[in-house]
Amino acid sequence: MKKHVFFAVFAAFLGLVSVVAAPAFAGAPVDWALGMQPAASSSADRIQDFHDMLMIIITAITIFVTLLLIFVVVRYNRHVNKVPSKVTHNVLLEVIWTVIPIVILIIIAVPSFKVLYKNDRVTSPEMTLKITGYQWYWGYEYPDNDGISFDSRMVADEDIEGDQKRLLSTDNVVVLPVETDIAILVTANDVIHAWAIPAFGVKIDAVPMRTNETWFRIDRPGVYYGQCSEICGKDHSYMPIEIHAVTKEEFKAWTERAKLEFSSNDAVIGDVKLSALAN
Repeated sequence: MKKHVFFAVFAAFLGLVSVVAAPAFAGAPVDWALGMQPAASSSADRIQDFHDMLMIIITAITIFVTLLLIFVVVRYNRHVNKVPSKVTHNVLLEVIWTVIPIVILIIIAVPSFKVLYKNDRVTSPEMTLKITGYQWYWGYEYPDNDGISFDSRMVADEDIEGDQKRLLSTDNVVVLPVETDIAILVTANDVIHAWAIPAFGVKIDAVPMRTNETWFRIDRPGVYYGQCSEICGKDHSYMPIEIHAVTKEEFKAWTERAKLEFSSNDAVIGDVKLSALAN
């Protein structure tokens, strides 16, 4: 009886957390939240739609197997079924439990191939962002904007100001336009890193002497965060990514300013004060 009470209380607790702890900020992790961050790109939308489909299939299989186990335990335990059956090799049953998993795998495979194909690369990107992983910070280049480049490091605890977030905010933020197909070129200078933005549905390895490619299209303005997702050394957990997504007009204004202000990687690029970021 105590076990049943424990499981009931535990299930109720999980249900309460899932309802109360909905993500409140689109581009950053939230305490006690469950599930994925709200999608902010077409790539993330496709991934989350595929995830939701898988959850339906997984839940249905789990419920079916659970009910089947309960039925077998109740119907065929030794107290109820004193004389067990000796029948084996039921052809129909074997065909069913072979064919149904094949059908399920096909149902999963077809949309998964579509997601992989559409999220792999874009044929005609409108701009390119090159990213280089270092121990332990990120370097960014804008090849289409007169080679604007800078390094981006985490803001130390003692330097956090205003609405900056501990372990997530950076001194030099990446500014990108919304409603733009952006090609992402990722490499590394020393060891393997991984550039990941959950809200964009992007997670790609940064490998020395190799350039990996992906893309995304940001749906709406905002501030989005990510982190290095590869254990790359002692400061692995101090390689955050901060992206400010702005309108195309504001991005153009920022690039014009950047061409004048950023003459070296030591220049400060943070503190972008644009109206879209307040929305």
